[in-house]
Amino acid sequence: MRVKGGSASRRSKNRVLKEANGFWGKRKNCWKMARIAVRRSKQQAYVGRKLHKRDLRALWIQRLNAATRARGLTYSRFVHGLGKANVELDRKTLSELAIHDSKAFDAVFEVVKRYV
Repeated sequence: MRVKGGSASRRSKNRVLKEANGFWGKRKNCWKMARIAVRRSKQQAYVGRKLHKRDLRALWIQRLNAATRARGLTYSRFVHGLGKANVELDRKTLSELAIHDSKAFDAVFEVVKRYV
C-alpha cells in the first residue's frame, strides 16, 4: 500500500505560511522564503526575550542610582550596604519603591546607610 502524505505536508506548509502572515514581499506567501523568514524570526524572538530581561535590569539599576545619588550615596555603596544589612529586596522592587513609595524607600535607605 502506498501513502502519499499530501495532506500532512500541506498542513505543515500552511502552519508556516500562517506564521509568516504579515511579513513583507515574498516572505509571506512563497514557501521557501517564508520557511527561512519564520525560522529567523523565532531565533530573533528567543534572543529578544533574553535582551528584554537585560534591559529591564539595567533600567532598574539606573533608577536606583538616581534615587540613591539624590540621597547622597552611590549605587554601588548602596548595594554593598544592602548585603551587609541583610535586606533581601531585589532591584525591581527597590526601583518601584523609589518611584512610587518614596517614604518606604527612605526607610530602606536609612537602614542601609547605617551599614555603609
